[in-house]
Amino acid sequence: MIINSANINALRVGFSTAYQGAFDAVPTMRDAVSETVPSSTGENIYGWLGELPSMKEWLGPRVVQNLKSHDYRIKNRDWEQTVGVDRNDIEDDTFGMYTKRFEIMGRTAARHPEQLVWDALKNGFTSECYDGQYFFDTDHPVIGEDEKMTTFANTDGGSGTPWFLLATNEVVKPIIFQQRKAPTFVAKDRQTDDNVFMNRKFIYGAESRCAVGYGFPHMAWGSKQTLDAAHYKTARSALQSMKGDYGTPMGITPNLLVVPPALEEAGMMLLNAERDAAGATNVWKGTAELLVVPWLA
Repeated sequence: MIINSANINALRVGFSTAYQGAFDAVPTMRDAVSETVPSSTGENIYGWLGELPSMKEWLGPRVVQNLKSHDYRIKNRDWEQTVGVDRNDIEDDTFGMYTKRFEIMGRTAARHPEQLVWDALKNGFTSECYDGQYFFDTDHPVIGEDEKMTTFANTDGGSGTPWFLLATNEVVKPIIFQQRKAPTFVAKDRQTDDNVFMNRKFIYGAESRCAVGYGFPHMAWGSKQTLDAAHYKTARSALQSMKGDYGTPMGITPNLLVVPPALEEAGMMLLNAERDAAGATNVWKGTAELLVVPWLA
Protein backbone atom coordinates (compact mmCIF):
# COMPACT_ATOMS: atom_id res chain seq x y z
CA MET A 1 0.00 0.00 0.00
CA ILE A 2 1.19 3.47 -0.80
CA ILE A 3 1.67 5.53 2.34
CA ASN A 4 -0.40 8.69 1.86
CA SER A 5 -3.03 10.61 3.83
CA ALA A 6 -6.01 9.01 2.09
CA ASN A 7 -4.80 5.47 2.67
CA ILE A 8 -3.84 6.18 6.29
CA ASN A 9 -7.26 7.72 6.92
CA ALA A 10 -8.93 4.65 5.42
CA LEU A 11 -6.74 2.41 7.56
CA ARG A 12 -7.67 4.35 10.70
CA VAL A 13 -11.37 4.01 9.89
CA GLY A 14 -10.94 0.27 9.41
CA PHE A 15 -9.09 -0.18 12.68
CA SER A 16 -11.60 2.01 14.51
CA THR A 17 -14.52 0.06 13.04
CA ALA A 18 -13.00 -3.24 14.17
CA TYR A 19 -12.47 -1.79 17.65
CA GLN A 20 -15.98 -0.35 17.93
CA GLY A 21 -17.71 -3.43 16.57
CA ALA A 22 -16.07 -5.63 19.19
CA PHE A 23 -16.67 -3.01 21.88
CA ASP A 24 -20.41 -2.85 21.17
CA ALA A 25 -20.78 -6.64 21.14
CA VAL A 26 -19.62 -7.10 24.74
CA PRO A 27 -22.51 -7.86 27.14
CA THR A 28 -22.52 -6.09 30.49
CA MET A 29 -23.36 -7.44 33.94
CA ARG A 30 -22.11 -4.63 36.15
CA ASP A 31 -25.32 -2.58 36.02
CA ALA A 32 -26.95 -5.25 38.17
CA VAL A 33 -24.88 -4.17 41.19
CA SER A 34 -23.37 -0.79 40.32
CA GLU A 35 -24.59 2.79 40.09
CA THR A 36 -23.02 4.76 37.23
CA VAL A 37 -22.22 8.27 38.43
CA PRO A 38 -20.94 10.87 35.94
CA SER A 39 -17.87 12.87 36.88
CA SER A 40 -16.71 16.22 35.52
CA THR A 41 -13.56 16.76 37.62
CA GLY A 42 -10.61 14.78 38.90
CA GLU A 43 -12.60 13.35 41.77
CA ASN A 44 -16.11 13.19 43.23
CA ILE A 45 -16.80 13.83 46.92
CA TYR A 46 -19.67 11.78 48.33
CA GLY A 47 -20.39 13.76 51.46
CA TRP A 48 -24.04 12.64 51.39
CA LEU A 49 -23.06 9.05 52.16
CA GLY A 50 -23.85 9.07 55.85
CA GLU A 51 -26.98 9.53 57.87
CA LEU A 52 -30.16 8.15 56.33
CA PRO A 53 -32.89 10.59 57.46
CA SER A 54 -36.32 9.34 58.49
CA MET A 55 -39.83 10.82 58.62
CA LYS A 56 -41.00 12.15 61.99
CA GLU A 57 -44.40 13.21 63.22
CA TRP A 58 -44.72 16.96 62.77
CA LEU A 59 -45.20 18.32 66.29
CA GLY A 60 -44.25 21.98 66.52
CA PRO A 61 -41.34 23.35 64.45
CA ARG A 62 -39.61 21.08 61.96
CA VAL A 63 -36.64 19.10 63.26
CA VAL A 64 -33.77 19.62 60.84
CA GLN A 65 -31.86 16.39 60.30
CA ASN A 66 -28.38 17.48 59.34
CA LEU A 67 -26.66 14.91 57.15
CA LYS A 68 -23.23 13.81 58.27
CA SER A 69 -20.59 15.10 55.93
CA HIS A 70 -18.17 12.28 55.15
CA ASP A 71 -15.02 13.12 53.25
CA TYR A 72 -15.40 10.08 51.01
CA ARG A 73 -13.64 10.78 47.74
CA ILE A 74 -13.36 8.66 44.62
CA LYS A 75 -10.47 9.84 42.49
CA ASN A 76 -10.62 9.16 38.79
CA ARG A 77 -7.81 7.07 37.37
CA ASP A 78 -6.36 7.05 33.86
CA TRP A 79 -6.41 3.85 31.81
CA GLU A 80 -4.91 3.02 28.43
CA GLN A 81 -3.92 0.30 26.01
CA THR A 82 -1.80 0.94 22.92
CA VAL A 83 -0.95 -0.87 19.69
CA GLY A 84 1.87 0.02 17.30
CA VAL A 85 1.52 -0.83 13.60
CA ASP A 86 4.83 -1.06 11.75
CA ARG A 87 4.99 1.10 8.63
CA ASN A 88 6.59 -1.78 6.74
CA ASP A 89 3.50 -3.90 7.37
CA ILE A 90 1.37 -1.22 5.75
CA GLU A 91 3.71 -0.84 2.79
CA ASP A 92 3.80 -4.62 2.37
CA ASP A 93 0.01 -4.97 2.69
CA THR A 94 0.33 -7.29 5.70
CA PHE A 95 -1.58 -5.04 8.10
CA GLY A 96 -4.67 -7.24 7.91
CA MET A 97 -3.29 -9.28 10.78
CA TYR A 98 -3.87 -6.26 13.02
CA THR A 99 -7.65 -6.31 12.61
CA LYS A 100 -8.06 -9.03 15.21
CA ARG A 101 -5.79 -7.12 17.53
CA PHE A 102 -8.09 -4.09 17.34
CA GLU A 103 -11.10 -6.30 17.96
CA ILE A 104 -9.36 -7.58 21.07
CA MET A 105 -8.62 -3.99 22.07
CA GLY A 106 -12.31 -3.09 21.71
CA ARG A 107 -13.42 -6.06 23.75
CA THR A 108 -10.83 -5.35 26.45
CA ALA A 109 -11.88 -1.70 26.68
CA ALA A 110 -15.55 -2.67 27.02
CA ARG A 111 -14.80 -5.28 29.65
CA HIS A 112 -12.61 -3.02 31.75
CA PRO A 113 -15.48 -1.39 33.72
CA GLU A 114 -16.82 -4.88 34.39
CA GLN A 115 -13.51 -5.92 35.87
CA LEU A 116 -13.33 -2.81 38.06
CA VAL A 117 -16.86 -3.24 39.44
CA TRP A 118 -16.59 -6.94 40.21
CA ASP A 119 -13.09 -6.54 41.67
CA ALA A 120 -14.52 -3.86 43.98
CA LEU A 121 -17.23 -6.24 45.18
CA LYS A 122 -14.76 -9.09 45.65
CA ASN A 123 -12.31 -6.81 47.50
CA GLY A 124 -14.98 -5.35 49.77
CA PHE A 125 -13.62 -7.42 52.67
CA THR A 126 -10.38 -5.42 52.62
CA SER A 127 -11.34 -2.07 51.04
CA GLU A 128 -12.80 0.87 52.97
CA CYS A 129 -16.12 2.57 52.32
CA TYR A 130 -17.28 6.04 53.41
CA ASP A 131 -17.30 5.31 57.18
CA GLY A 132 -13.66 4.22 57.28
CA GLN A 133 -14.51 0.55 57.78
CA TYR A 134 -14.11 -2.21 55.24
CA PHE A 135 -17.21 -2.35 53.04
CA PHE A 136 -17.96 -5.82 54.43
CA ASP A 137 -17.29 -5.51 58.15
CA THR A 138 -18.69 -6.30 61.59
CA ASP A 139 -18.46 -2.83 63.16
CA HIS A 140 -19.92 -0.13 60.91
CA PRO A 141 -20.84 2.86 63.13
CA VAL A 142 -24.47 3.92 63.47
CA ILE A 143 -26.46 6.01 65.95
CA GLY A 144 -28.66 3.78 68.07
CA GLU A 145 -32.20 4.32 69.27
CA ASP A 146 -30.79 5.69 72.53
CA GLU A 147 -28.81 8.25 70.49
CA LYS A 148 -25.52 6.57 71.44
CA MET A 149 -23.06 5.20 68.89
CA THR A 150 -23.32 1.51 68.18
CA THR A 151 -22.36 -0.75 65.28
CA PHE A 152 -23.87 -3.07 62.72
CA ALA A 153 -22.44 -5.94 60.65
CA ASN A 154 -22.84 -6.81 56.97
CA THR A 155 -20.69 -9.95 56.98
CA ASP A 156 -20.46 -13.16 58.98
CA GLY A 157 -16.81 -13.82 58.15
CA GLY A 158 -15.58 -17.22 57.04
CA SER A 159 -12.62 -18.34 54.95
CA GLY A 160 -14.22 -19.98 51.93
CA THR A 161 -15.32 -18.79 48.49
CA PRO A 162 -17.09 -15.42 48.80
CA TRP A 163 -20.74 -14.89 47.87
CA PHE A 164 -22.94 -11.82 48.17
CA LEU A 165 -26.57 -11.09 48.95
CA LEU A 166 -27.54 -7.61 47.77
CA ALA A 167 -30.44 -5.18 47.76
CA THR A 168 -30.14 -3.63 44.31
CA ASN A 169 -33.69 -2.28 44.35
CA GLU A 170 -32.79 0.74 46.50
CA VAL A 171 -31.97 4.29 45.33
CA VAL A 172 -28.21 3.66 45.45
CA LYS A 173 -26.69 0.33 44.44
CA PRO A 174 -23.85 -1.21 46.49
CA ILE A 175 -21.04 -0.33 44.05
CA ILE A 176 -20.41 3.13 42.57
CA PHE A 177 -18.93 3.21 39.08
CA GLN A 178 -17.67 6.73 38.48
CA GLN A 179 -17.09 7.67 34.84
CA ARG A 180 -15.14 10.74 33.82
CA LYS A 181 -14.35 9.68 30.25
CA ALA A 182 -15.78 6.67 28.46
CA PRO A 183 -13.34 4.42 26.56
CA THR A 184 -12.29 6.25 23.40
CA PHE A 185 -10.36 5.14 20.32
CA VAL A 186 -7.41 7.46 19.59
CA ALA A 187 -4.73 7.57 16.88
CA LYS A 188 -1.30 9.08 16.41
CA ASP A 189 -0.73 8.21 12.77
CA ARG A 190 0.30 11.30 10.86
CA GLN A 191 3.45 10.72 8.86
CA THR A 192 5.02 13.73 10.57
CA ASP A 193 4.43 12.33 14.07
CA ASP A 194 7.65 11.49 15.90
CA ASN A 195 6.62 7.89 16.46
CA VAL A 196 6.30 7.41 12.68
CA PHE A 197 9.33 9.45 11.69
CA MET A 198 11.70 8.05 14.33
CA ASN A 199 10.40 4.51 14.92
CA ARG A 200 8.28 3.58 11.87
CA LYS A 201 5.27 3.05 14.17
CA PHE A 202 1.71 4.20 13.63
CA ILE A 203 0.22 4.32 17.12
CA TYR A 204 -3.41 3.51 17.98
CA GLY A 205 -4.99 3.08 21.35
CA ALA A 206 -7.92 3.27 23.71
CA GLU A 207 -8.11 5.49 26.78
CA SER A 208 -10.55 6.21 29.57
CA ARG A 209 -10.88 7.86 32.96
CA CYS A 210 -12.97 6.22 35.67
CA ALA A 211 -12.92 4.72 39.14
CA VAL A 212 -15.02 2.63 41.51
CA GLY A 213 -16.11 2.95 45.12
CA TYR A 214 -18.80 1.86 47.54
CA GLY A 215 -22.33 2.94 48.37
CA PHE A 216 -24.22 2.05 51.56
CA PRO A 217 -22.96 -1.11 53.30
CA HIS A 218 -26.46 -1.55 54.75
CA MET A 219 -27.60 -2.93 51.40
CA ALA A 220 -24.98 -5.63 50.88
CA TRP A 221 -23.98 -8.78 52.71
CA GLY A 222 -20.66 -10.45 51.94
CA SER A 223 -19.89 -13.91 53.24
CA LYS A 224 -17.10 -16.45 53.02
CA GLN A 225 -19.12 -19.05 54.86
CA THR A 226 -20.58 -22.11 53.13
CA LEU A 227 -23.41 -21.10 50.80
CA ASP A 228 -26.23 -23.10 52.35
CA ALA A 229 -29.70 -22.50 53.76
CA ALA A 230 -28.46 -21.62 57.25
CA HIS A 231 -25.98 -18.95 56.14
CA TYR A 232 -28.36 -17.61 53.49
CA LYS A 233 -30.98 -17.22 56.22
CA THR A 234 -28.47 -15.31 58.34
CA ALA A 235 -27.66 -12.94 55.47
CA ARG A 236 -31.28 -12.38 54.46
CA SER A 237 -32.44 -11.80 58.02
CA ALA A 238 -29.58 -9.38 58.72
CA LEU A 239 -30.34 -7.23 55.67
CA GLN A 240 -34.08 -7.23 56.34
CA SER A 241 -33.39 -6.17 59.93
CA MET A 242 -31.04 -3.30 59.00
CA LYS A 243 -31.63 -0.07 60.88
CA GLY A 244 -30.40 3.42 60.09
CA ASP A 245 -29.57 6.11 62.61
CA TYR A 246 -31.77 6.35 65.71
CA GLY A 247 -32.90 2.76 65.29
CA THR A 248 -35.14 3.44 62.28
CA PRO A 249 -35.89 0.25 60.29
CA MET A 250 -34.72 0.63 56.70
CA GLY A 251 -37.20 -1.79 55.13
CA ILE A 252 -34.59 -3.50 52.98
CA THR A 253 -35.52 -6.57 50.94
CA PRO A 254 -32.50 -8.30 49.37
CA ASN A 255 -33.20 -9.37 45.80
CA LEU A 256 -29.94 -10.59 44.24
CA LEU A 257 -27.60 -13.42 45.16
CA VAL A 258 -24.24 -12.99 43.42
CA VAL A 259 -21.90 -15.98 43.19
CA PRO A 260 -18.76 -17.03 41.30
CA PRO A 261 -18.96 -20.02 38.93
CA ALA A 262 -17.74 -22.35 41.68
CA LEU A 263 -20.92 -21.71 43.67
CA GLU A 264 -23.39 -21.81 40.79
CA GLU A 265 -24.78 -25.23 41.75
CA ALA A 266 -25.16 -24.24 45.40
CA GLY A 267 -26.93 -21.06 44.35
CA MET A 268 -29.29 -22.92 42.02
CA MET A 269 -30.13 -25.49 44.68
CA LEU A 270 -30.85 -22.71 47.15
CA LEU A 271 -33.01 -20.48 44.96
CA ASN A 272 -34.40 -22.71 42.21
CA ALA A 273 -34.87 -26.22 43.59
CA GLU A 274 -38.31 -27.35 44.77
CA ARG A 275 -36.81 -29.38 47.61
CA ASP A 276 -33.65 -29.27 49.68
CA ALA A 277 -31.05 -32.05 50.02
CA ALA A 278 -33.14 -33.75 52.71
CA GLY A 279 -36.22 -33.82 50.50
CA ALA A 280 -38.10 -31.16 52.45
CA THR A 281 -39.79 -28.19 50.78
CA ASN A 282 -37.22 -25.55 49.87
CA VAL A 283 -38.60 -22.45 51.60
CA TRP A 284 -35.94 -20.20 50.00
CA LYS A 285 -36.94 -20.91 46.42
CA GLY A 286 -37.54 -17.66 44.52
CA THR A 287 -36.55 -15.38 47.38
CA ALA A 288 -33.84 -13.75 45.26
CA GLU A 289 -32.49 -13.79 41.73
CA LEU A 290 -29.26 -15.70 41.09
CA LEU A 291 -26.43 -14.00 39.21
CA VAL A 292 -23.39 -16.11 38.34
CA VAL A 293 -20.44 -13.80 37.59
CA PRO A 294 -17.36 -15.14 35.73
CA TRP A 295 -15.40 -12.06 36.91
CA LEU A 296 -15.57 -13.40 40.47
CA ALA A 297 -13.81 -16.65 39.57
